[in-house]
Amino acid sequence: MIRAFKFLLRPTPRQEQALREMLTDHCSLYNGALQERRDAYRHVSQTAIRYGDQSAQLKDIRAFDPEHQCRWSFSSQQATLRRLDKAFAAFFRRVKNGEKPGYPRFRGAGYFDTVEFPKDGDGCRWDSTPHDPQTRVRLQGVGHVRVHQHRLVKGRVKTISVKREGRRWYVILACDQVPAEPLPATGSLVGIDMGTVHFFTDSRGEHTKNPRFLETMAEELAGAQRHLDTFPKQTRRRTKKHRAAARKVAKIHAKIRRQRLDHHHKTALTLVREHDVIAHEKLNTAGMIKVPVPRPDPDNDGAFLPNRVAAKAGLNRSIMDAGWGLFFGILANKAESAGRRVIPVDARNTSRECPQCEHTNGENRRTQAKFQCVKCGFLANADHVGALNVLNRAGLVLCDAP
Repeated sequence: MIRAFKFLLRPTPRQEQALREMLTDHCSLYNGALQERRDAYRHVSQTAIRYGDQSAQLKDIRAFDPEHQCRWSFSSQQATLRRLDKAFAAFFRRVKNGEKPGYPRFRGAGYFDTVEFPKDGDGCRWDSTPHDPQTRVRLQGVGHVRVHQHRLVKGRVKTISVKREGRRWYVILACDQVPAEPLPATGSLVGIDMGTVHFFTDSRGEHTKNPRFLETMAEELAGAQRHLDTFPKQTRRRTKKHRAAARKVAKIHAKIRRQRLDHHHKTALTLVREHDVIAHEKLNTAGMIKVPVPRPDPDNDGAFLPNRVAAKAGLNRSIMDAGWGLFFGILANKAESAGRRVIPVDARNTSRECPQCEHTNGENRRTQAKFQCVKCGFLANADHVGALNVLNRAGLVLCDAP
């Protein structure tokens, strides 16, 4: 299996300055390569420049700029150029499929936060001081940076990435040949129904609390954003107070993100330890949080009919705060490592179908929390009914499996 391990870096002030310079120089390389592609295509010849053409120029670029570009790993600079090439490949794919193109953009200093080293030992070295009890990673041009390694790295380290998040620095190891660690069988099958009132309800009728991290921090976040809005949005250079206000907003968002990630990991681990098979709805969260289209009023020119956009905005905020897609990804990874099975099932009518008589009707769900079948009179919590239907559909999938 392929797994990623993320650890906090503890750089010295001099190393932190070198890390910032490394990001700046790679950002400059990315933007310069993008500018070259734009200018070449705008020329009357409409020349198309590929990754191979720009990679071949790296030797001359490093020789021309020994104080900046020559300081860093050649392979990491090639990875930055591949990153741009992937952006253009995705752009042309979207154009071909008739989607919104999204032409690659120039990256500002605050929007380029990752440098990748494609191979351990080429410009970087994980555990570079094995004789030292403190783990370190060596980065070309930076030195041996101390790592807060909170868990054991398994498998073979393939690529190493350095990422900046706010004022913190992280190292991310992509490892292959990571061995599975199967858990003993429990003989338990469970279905879960995701929600916003409860994070999910399982087929046993038990509710898992929705922590609502964004709602908890909403007042503090709103105050920080109001303070940030007092500064001009378009400015060449931010003042010290402006930068501090932006850092405060970013710090709150980062805290919410870490809390949500921690909750998802712990909740997924509990499910994987207790059940052999876990079924959940196959949800299209991107479609669920889509903003309603404005509806023109046919009787009043220039006016629009009510489309409940304000209520939908509140629901969208709750769905994004719950982070269902992130949770499903974490659950699938943990289940794979533990030898468990996760089954996504069709989510249509799971809250309208009676689990006893299988009668499907929109009137079965009387309220958000109450389900009562109009045919057989079965009465239960609506989320519990959804989880039971998810489990029943997963059973059909298991029966059809060879």
